[in-house]
Order: sequence, then structure tokens, then C-alpha cells
Amino acid sequence: MTTTPHPLVTRARRLADELLVPSASRVDQEGVPVSHIGAVRRSGLLGVSAPGEYGGAGAPDAVARETAEILAGACCSTWFVQTQHHTPVRLLARAERGLPVRERLLPALATGELLSGVAYAHVRGWPRVPVRVTPERGGWRFDGTVPWYTGWGLNDVLLLAGVTDDAEVVFAFTDAREQPGLRPSPPMRLAALTAARTVSLALDGLWVPGEAVVLRRDRAEFARTDIPRSANTSPAVFGVASAALDLLDGVPDARDTAAALRTRLDGLRRRAYALADHPVPHEHVEERLELRARSHDLLRAATTAAVVAGGGRAMDLGGTAQRLAREAMFLLVQGQTAPVRRAHLAALGT
Repeated sequence: MTTTPHPLVTRARRLADELLVPSASRVDQEGVPVSHIGAVRRSGLLGVSAPGEYGGAGAPDAVARETAEILAGACCSTWFVQTQHHTPVRLLARAERGLPVRERLLPALATGELLSGVAYAHVRGWPRVPVRVTPERGGWRFDGTVPWYTGWGLNDVLLLAGVTDDAEVVFAFTDAREQPGLRPSPPMRLAALTAARTVSLALDGLWVPGEAVVLRRDRAEFARTDIPRSANTSPAVFGVASAALDLLDGVPDARDTAAALRTRLDGLRRRAYALADHPVPHEHVEERLELRARSHDLLRAATTAAVVAGGGRAMDLGGTAQRLAREAMFLLVQGQTAPVRRAHLAALGT
């Protein structure tokens, strides 16, 4: 946590208190509204990590994490829609200056004029190749199925990835709308975060021009950087856990439990973020995985305690405790890679 609140942290808290928390139960049942995304746009939070020269805030990673905790604890569905946006922003910011897609999209993404989604987690399933990419007419043809795409109907553009026959991963941008070669499924009904508007995408000859490509990388090289990064604990885990502990603080019989769990949460957060800030991302991977598993154990304990403290009332679909417990279940598999899954299962078996 920051010592002196950054302006974006202050805005995130105001957004949470005035809009996200009061409407979280309704959003959970009805879906993330366009007006919520509009409020996030106006807050400047979509540019938290974007370079200042393009209109973003260029804030430190600690600020990005803290705002993510606040949003996730207030309304995890809204957090999940907007969190997709930050990966394309960071990817474009790291891209070569003068790259056409960088100069075309980064200013609009940094200021929140455009909202981006992502469709690339499937490339982690190698040797399965759900989306195949082939060169065609000076651009690239995408064929296959994107199993999960969040924010359909809310996003303006999407970052799409697939793998070539030569095992090269190609990342490119396209419009987040139905178009020739791209067809969305009906919205998925999920146990948690149905509100985030998740669909699958059927790709049948979707063509994107060469100037829409932001990155081409050997699949093995991509995995070397992606797998260590996915071993880190998501700030959303700490945000939802904190929200559950706030509920416990309001129940006299549960305050000692809340205090004990909060002490554990603070310790795990410090260690997890210290590793996230480590300058060499592929070091300490086992420790990162261990902390991720332990953080989820803490999240499960906190949300379970909130349900227990709420008694029968916690089972009401409009209640906060059961929603947080379902969101905790969702976070178990969000951003999950094979190493993350193996490490977590091993931890659960001990």
C-alpha cells in the first residue's frame, strides 16, 4: 500500500464507495453496465500504467496494484472487465517507437478513450493450438476458437494471439465486434462473474493487416517470460479478501477472527509484492507459486468466515458474503497456467 495516497488511489476509493460497492449485488445479477465503464474511464484508472507522454498516469506498480485491490474488493466483475485493458497498454508501451499500431492505439488506450480486451490465454495451452495463424495477403489469418473473452459489448478493441505452424506467437489488434471471420457465442452463464460478459470467439478466416501486429515471438521464448509472471499473486486476491474481512469487522463475534486473518493477509501481501517487484522475473518462481497458493488459502478462509458469520442470511443471492465467496472461487482459476495448477494442487494435498 502507498503511504501517501496517489491521486488515482483516492479516485479509486471514491469510485468504489460512491458507485461500485452500492451497486455490486445488482451488477452481479444483471451485468456490468456501460455506465460503470464510463465511470472508470473518467477516473483515469485505465491509464494508471500508461506512459505520461501518451496521456497516461505513468504511475508506479504499487499504485496500479493498490487501485486493482480497491476495484476488485468493491465489484470484482467491474475490476475484471477493466483489468483486461492494462495488458495491451503495457505491451504497446514496450513496443518499438514508430510501430504503426503503437502510435495508432496507445494514445487512445492510455487516456481511456478506447477500452481493450484480451484474447491470448489460450496460447498457454501448448502443444494444443486453439487458434492457428497463417500469413495471408500482407497480413495474418486467424482460425480456431478463443475459449474465453471477457467484456464483449463493452470493449472497443481486442488483443488477439495465435500460433503459427513454425511455433511463433503473433499478437495483433482488431475491433471487438462481430465481423467477417469473427463470431461471438451467446454470453456464458458462469458460477461467478457472469456479469463480466464473457463469450467464446469463433474465428474462421479473420484477417488482420500486418500493421495491426504488435508482437511476434517464438512460443518457447514467450513462455519463458509469461510463466514466471503468471506465478505472481493477483492483487484481486488481496482486494476480495480485504472486503470479506471488512464484513467480519462488523460482526462482534467475528472481530478476533478478522484481526488474525488480516495479520496473515498483510504479511502475504508484503512478500508477494516484493517478489513481483524483483528485477529478474524468472527467479524465485517456486516461492512465487507457494505464496500464490497460500494467498488463495487465506482468501478462502476470509470469504468462508464471512459466510459463517452471516449465517443463513449469507445464502441470499443479494448478500455480499456469498458473492465474495463465489468471486474467490473464480480467482482460483483466473490467470491459471499448468505450473500454477500443479503447484496449487500439490499445496492442497499437504
